[in-house]
Amino acid sequence: MFEQFQRVANAYFLFLLILQLIPQISSLSWFTTIVPLVLVLTITAVKDASDDLVIQKEKWMNVRVGDIIKMEDNQFVAADLLLLSSSEPHGLCYIETAELDGETNLKARQALPITSELGDNIGLLAQFNGDIVCEPPNNKLDRFAGSLHWNGDSLPLDNESMLLRGCILRNTDWCFGLVLFAGPDTKLMQNSGRTKFKRTSIDRLMNTLVLWIFGFLVCMGSILGLGNAVWESITGYYFQSVDSAVFSGFLTFWSYIIILNTVVPISLYVSVEVIRLGHSYFINWDRKMYYAKRDTPAEARTTTLNEELGQIEYIFSDKTGTLTQNIMTFNKCSINCRIYGGWCLGSFSDLRTTDAGFLFYDYSLLEVVRRGDRSVHEFFRVLSLCHTVMIEDKAKGELQYQAQSPDEGALVTAARNFGFVFQSRTPETISVQELGETCTYRLLAILDFNNYRKRMSVIVRNAEGKLKLYCKGADSVIFERLHPCCQHMMNITGDHLSEFATEGLRTLCLATRDLDDEMVSEWLLRLRKVGMVLEGREAELAAVYNEIEQDMILLGATAIEDKLQEAVPETIAKLAMANIKLWVLTGDKQETAVNIGYSCNMLTDDMSEVFVVSGSSAQDVREELRIVFWQAHALEADLELDFLEVACLCKAVICCRVTPLQKAQVVELVKTCKKAVTLAIGDGANDVSMIKTSHIGVGISGQEGMQAVLASDYTFGQFRFLQRLLLVHGRWSYLRMCKFLCYFFYKNFAFTLVHFWFGFFCGFSAQTVYDQWFITLFNICYTSLPVLAMGVFDQDVSDQWSIDCPKLYEPGQLNLLFNKREFFICIAQGIYTSIVIFFVPYAAFVEAMRDDGSGLSDHQSLAVTVSTSLIIVVSLQMGLDTGYWTAINHFFIWGSVAVYFAIMFAMYSAGLYSIFPSQFQFIGTARNTLNQPAVWLVIFLTTVICVVPIVAFRFLKAELRPSLNDRVSSKHATPSPPSECFIQNSMESIKKKLSLIHICNTRR
Repeated sequence: MFEQFQRVANAYFLFLLILQLIPQISSLSWFTTIVPLVLVLTITAVKDASDDLVIQKEKWMNVRVGDIIKMEDNQFVAADLLLLSSSEPHGLCYIETAELDGETNLKARQALPITSELGDNIGLLAQFNGDIVCEPPNNKLDRFAGSLHWNGDSLPLDNESMLLRGCILRNTDWCFGLVLFAGPDTKLMQNSGRTKFKRTSIDRLMNTLVLWIFGFLVCMGSILGLGNAVWESITGYYFQSVDSAVFSGFLTFWSYIIILNTVVPISLYVSVEVIRLGHSYFINWDRKMYYAKRDTPAEARTTTLNEELGQIEYIFSDKTGTLTQNIMTFNKCSINCRIYGGWCLGSFSDLRTTDAGFLFYDYSLLEVVRRGDRSVHEFFRVLSLCHTVMIEDKAKGELQYQAQSPDEGALVTAARNFGFVFQSRTPETISVQELGETCTYRLLAILDFNNYRKRMSVIVRNAEGKLKLYCKGADSVIFERLHPCCQHMMNITGDHLSEFATEGLRTLCLATRDLDDEMVSEWLLRLRKVGMVLEGREAELAAVYNEIEQDMILLGATAIEDKLQEAVPETIAKLAMANIKLWVLTGDKQETAVNIGYSCNMLTDDMSEVFVVSGSSAQDVREELRIVFWQAHALEADLELDFLEVACLCKAVICCRVTPLQKAQVVELVKTCKKAVTLAIGDGANDVSMIKTSHIGVGISGQEGMQAVLASDYTFGQFRFLQRLLLVHGRWSYLRMCKFLCYFFYKNFAFTLVHFWFGFFCGFSAQTVYDQWFITLFNICYTSLPVLAMGVFDQDVSDQWSIDCPKLYEPGQLNLLFNKREFFICIAQGIYTSIVIFFVPYAAFVEAMRDDGSGLSDHQSLAVTVSTSLIIVVSLQMGLDTGYWTAINHFFIWGSVAVYFAIMFAMYSAGLYSIFPSQFQFIGTARNTLNQPAVWLVIFLTTVICVVPIVAFRFLKAELRPSLNDRVSSKHATPSPPSECFIQNSMESIKKKLSLIHICNTRR
C-alpha cells in the first residue's frame, strides 16, 4: 500500500476523498472519488503482487542455530548447514541450487574428513561438541569463511562444505548438517531484500506532468474562488447573506478543487498498468520468439518497462553464449611450438576413440600421443587433472561428465578422446586412465579459478612419488609466471595464440612445475593458516596461491571453437539501421574479439578506420585517445569522460579483457553521462552486474545456468530475437503508450474544463454542469475500454514492416511521440474542445424553445446536451487516433456510446426514481431533451466544430510534410517495403564509419 501512495496521483486523490467528507466545501458525493480510487488501488496492487510472486515458499519451524538435522533425498535444505556426514563415500553429497542461482546442474559438497566419520550414528552425532567461528550473516552465495575447532584440531571451512537454504538434496540418501544460520540470517533470506523498482522515462515524465496539472488546478480553483469572493461582495447579498465574502471564496476554492479534480486523471495509472500487462502477454505469446530447440519461449519478467524497449539507444552485449552458441568444441592446439588441428594434407581421420561425437581432423596428434611424446602426454595430463568436472553416473558403461562450464567439459572430453580418460575423483585422489593404464594421483590442493585470478591449478603426487603443479589459464596471467627458459617457446606460442584468436577461437595456456616435498609442506602449512582467517581470506589465499604458481614450464595452448548463433549478423545490421549502438563487452583476447566483430558485421571492410586503444596505464590510454581525438577537443583530466567522448563517435565499440565489474562500470558511464536508455544482454553470472545496472536487462537462457535470466527483465533463447523484441514489441509498446497518454489527457481536459467555464455563469457557486453519476462513470465506464483497446491493440504498420524498415524505430529514441511539447498540444486541444462543448450549447439554449413553446434553457437539458456532445466528440476523436481497427476496437468504441445512452435513459427513468427517490429526481429529462430537433442540431454543430479542424490539419500534414511513418503507412498494402527504407539503408552502408576497439587492461 505504501508503494501505491508513492505515486503522486494516488496520494492526491486520497486527500480529495478526505475533503469530500467535509459537507461545507463538497458539492459532490463521496462516491465520485472513492469508487475510482479503490478500483485503481486494487488493480495496481494485484498487478504488482503478481510481479513479486514468490514461486515457492517453504515454512521451516523449530530450526535453531546449533541443531543437527537430517536431510533426505529430494528434500529442501531447511537452513544454512555445515555438512557433517552423508550416505555417499568420503562425505560427499549432491545438491541442486536452482532456487538460489537458477542452475539445474548438480553440484558436489563434501564434509570434512574428521566429521564424515560420524556417519549416521545418532549417538556420535549427539555428542558432537565442536566450536565454529565464522563470518557474520551476509548475502554472498558463493563465499563462506569459517573454522571448526574440535578435539584439539582447527580446520578451515569454506563454501564447499556448506548446504545453503533453498538447495535440494539430490542423488544422496541422507545427510546430517549442523545449523549455522537460520531464519532471516540465511544467505537466501539475506538476498531477498526489497527490490529496487525500475521506472521508465514516461513514468518519470508523468509524475512531473501530474504536478504541473495540479498547479494548473490550483490556479483554476484560485480564480474561481476569487470570483466567488468578488461576486458575494457585489451581487451575492441580493440572494443570501454571508458572514464573510473572503471566507466564502476560501470554501469555494476547495469546492472547485474537488469538482475539477478529474483534470488529474485518477484512472491514468491503472489504465497504464493494464496496457503494460497486455503488452507483456504479447511478448510471452509471440511464437516467432520461441526457441524450439530448448523449448524456451520469450518471457517478460516485468510488466513495467515495455514502452522503454522502444527507446533503446545503446545495447551492451556479452560475447560468449550471447552472440555465440557457447557449445565448445576442441578445434586446435599448440604443443611444444607446433600447431595441431584444422584441415591438413595427408590422411586424416575422425578420432572416435571414446566419444562418438568427438571430431578432430589431424591424425598426426594421435600418432604423437601413441609414440609417447613426453610434452604431449603432459599436455593432456593437465587437461585430465586440472578441472572440477564431476562423474554424474556410469550408464551402460559410458562416462557421463558434468562440467560447470562448457569450456571445461570440452577440454576434459578432448583429453578422454586422446587416451587420457578422467575416471573418478575423491576428496584426496583423482583417477585417470592413461592410454589404457589406470593411474591414481593424490590430490594435495586445488587452487580455484575466479574472474580475478583467471587461472586454476592443482597440486598432485603421481604414482612415482613426484609432486607436480598443473595450471591452466589465460595467456596474460600464465606468461608472466613462466620460467625464463620458456622465453622462446612463449614467443612462438604467443604467435599461435594470435593466429587462433584471429579465427575466433577461445584460448587457454597450459603449464606445469615440478615441486619438492619441503616446499610443498611449508606451503601447505601457510595455506592452512590462511584458511583459518575470517577477514580478507580471499586476498590472502590469492597471495599464497601466487607464491607457488611461479617459474612454471609452458606446455602449450588450447583453442576451442564457439560458433556464432543463428542470424546474429543480420540482427546486428538491423539494429544498426535503427540507430541503436551495440557495444560488445568481453573477457576474450583482442584478436578473438576483432574476429567475432567481423564475423557478426559489427566491423566491416568499408569502415575507414579501425583503431585499438591498448595502453597498460592511464597515461598510455590518455595519449592514445589524444592521437585519435586531438583535432576535436582538448582532453580533460578525467579518463572515463575521454573514453566516452571518443567511443560515442564510433560506429562500433568492443571492450576486451573486461571483468564483470568493468562491464557494469561501462554501462553506468554511458547511462549517467549520456542520459541514454541502455539495454544489457548476457547469458552468464558474469553478466549479472551489467544487466542490473542498465535500464533494461535481457537474459539469454543458455549453457551457463540461469543467473542472468533470474536477474533480467526479459528473457529468450537466442540473440536474434532481440530485433523483434525492440523493433516490433518495443516500438509498438512505445507508440501505443504515447497515443494512449495523448488521448487520455485530451479527453480529461475536455471533460473537466466545462465546469470552469460554467463557473462564470453560475455565480461561482461550485455547481456542476454534469450529473454526479456522469462524473463518476465518465472515466470508469464511458471512455475507459476504448482507450484501453487502442493502448493494447493499436499499431501503425505490421510486424514485418517494422523489421523491414528499422528507421521507424527512431522516433522513440528521440522521444518524439510524447514529450512536454506533445503534452501541451493535447492540453490545448482539450481546452478548445471544452470551450466548444460548453459555449455552443449554452449560446444556443439562451433563446431556444421546445416544440410546445416552453423554454429549453434549463440546467438539466444543458447537462444532457453537453454530456452527449462530449461522449460523441471524444469517441470520434478516438476513431481518428486509432490506426489499426479490430473487432474489439469497434465493439468498445461504439459499445461505450451505446452504454452511455442506456445508462442515461435508465438514470432518468421512473423505475430508478421509485427505488432511489433522493438520487434520481429528474424523471424523463433525457427523453424530453433528446426529442427536440434543436438539441440534435446543437450536438451536430458542436461535433463538427470540434472534429473538422483536427481532420483538416492531419490531412494537410500528411500530404505536405509526411513523415517516414506516414509514407510507410500509406503503402502498407504493397508487397515490398517502400523505397525510402532501401535508400536510407543503402546510404547507411556507404557512409564512412569509425570503429573503436577499446582494451580495458585488467592488469592493475
